[in-house]
Amino acid sequence: MQAAMHKVFLVIQREYLARVKKKSFLVATLLTPLIFPAIMAVFVWIAVEEKENQSLRVIEVVDETGLFFMESSDQYAFSSSVENLEEAKALVNTGERYGALYIPKMELSAPQGIQFYGLENPSTSLIGYLEGALKRKIEDQKLYAKGIDPKVLKEIRTEVSVQALTLGDAGEETVTDATVNYALGFLSGILIYLFIFIYGNQIMQGVIEEKSTRIVEILVSSLRPFQLMMGKIVGIGAVGLTQFLIWVLLVGTLSSLVMGVLGMQMPQQQAMEMANPELMAATPDTGELGAILQVIDGIDFVSLVAAFVFYFLGGYLLYGALFAAVGAAVDAPSDAQQFMLPITIPLLVGYMGLFVFVLQDPSSSTSFWLSIIPLTSPIAMMGRISYGVPFWELALSMGLLVLGFFGTTWLAAKIYRIGILMHGTKPSYKTIWKWVKSAN
Repeated sequence: MQAAMHKVFLVIQREYLARVKKKSFLVATLLTPLIFPAIMAVFVWIAVEEKENQSLRVIEVVDETGLFFMESSDQYAFSSSVENLEEAKALVNTGERYGALYIPKMELSAPQGIQFYGLENPSTSLIGYLEGALKRKIEDQKLYAKGIDPKVLKEIRTEVSVQALTLGDAGEETVTDATVNYALGFLSGILIYLFIFIYGNQIMQGVIEEKSTRIVEILVSSLRPFQLMMGKIVGIGAVGLTQFLIWVLLVGTLSSLVMGVLGMQMPQQQAMEMANPELMAATPDTGELGAILQVIDGIDFVSLVAAFVFYFLGGYLLYGALFAAVGAAVDAPSDAQQFMLPITIPLLVGYMGLFVFVLQDPSSSTSFWLSIIPLTSPIAMMGRISYGVPFWELALSMGLLVLGFFGTTWLAAKIYRIGILMHGTKPSYKTIWKWVKSAN
């Protein structure tokens, strides 16, 4: 047993060092963290520049009802200098107006026929702004028609903000925010999906390469096919985990530097300042910031990172065995396409389910089953876990994922044992099934 484990460790060491020492690994590991802060800095800079340099856009309003007066904003100004639509269009064509808003005579109970004309496709924000403004104007007209002064209604309208709190088993209360939970679930679920696909494909490509160059025939003379397969899976997985940890450290450090250069602060810096009574006294308004920090403080990042590592490794090992089996069954990457479908379908189900079900309603029965079934749980559970998951559900999901890994490894080992030494044939699903039944 000890000798077998030593052989597996040697394969793990070989796979790990062979990839870590590659220039492509070093380039990808160092450049990828630079890309995200750079993109963030570019977008922030563009947004700031656009806000400073953006000119006021004038929209000509042709109102045949005579009931609407459009108030200007910081971005849009409204003019009523012409009386018909054709004149308004002419102003747009000559560049004197950004656009023309046409409001025909209509029934306020069923407003129809409102149109916007421009030389370019209007943005969704502009159309949303116009629709919201016209909606409020029509509602005011309806109130006025029924003898209700719209000003009175505006005075009694009150903005209400509901704070969400989660009750713990010991009676403790934790402030939560759906937007923050959505972002964490979205990011962690997508990362799991990408890592499984990227490093799973690396396993398949590595097996195909060794098989086509006949290196594998030398390797199996000194160790069993199962030991080779497990060493390759674990070795490449260790490379992925190393790369991820480096990315986390570099992205966190570089993001802090970029935000510091742009005059912004990371949440932990803001929290330290708010903890200082003198700085809090000098801060005019920390209500919104305090609410954000309460939400961040309520997130158990240690458990979140631990769960991410577990589901990353569990999902990778489960699918990695299947990718290795596909690589052993074929002689070229082009032959592997037909066998990739059964592997990619569960991954895509988990990916689509993350958006359609899990992030929309993490407590639904569909979200529950997606986070329990081993083939979809690595993605789905990471989408749920930021919202809070009962311990028994998390334990059940983890336990089934471990069993799923053993199951796929057992299945893959049977295929790998025969397929790794087969050359010159294009196996079918029927052939692979025979390998599974015949292998002892």
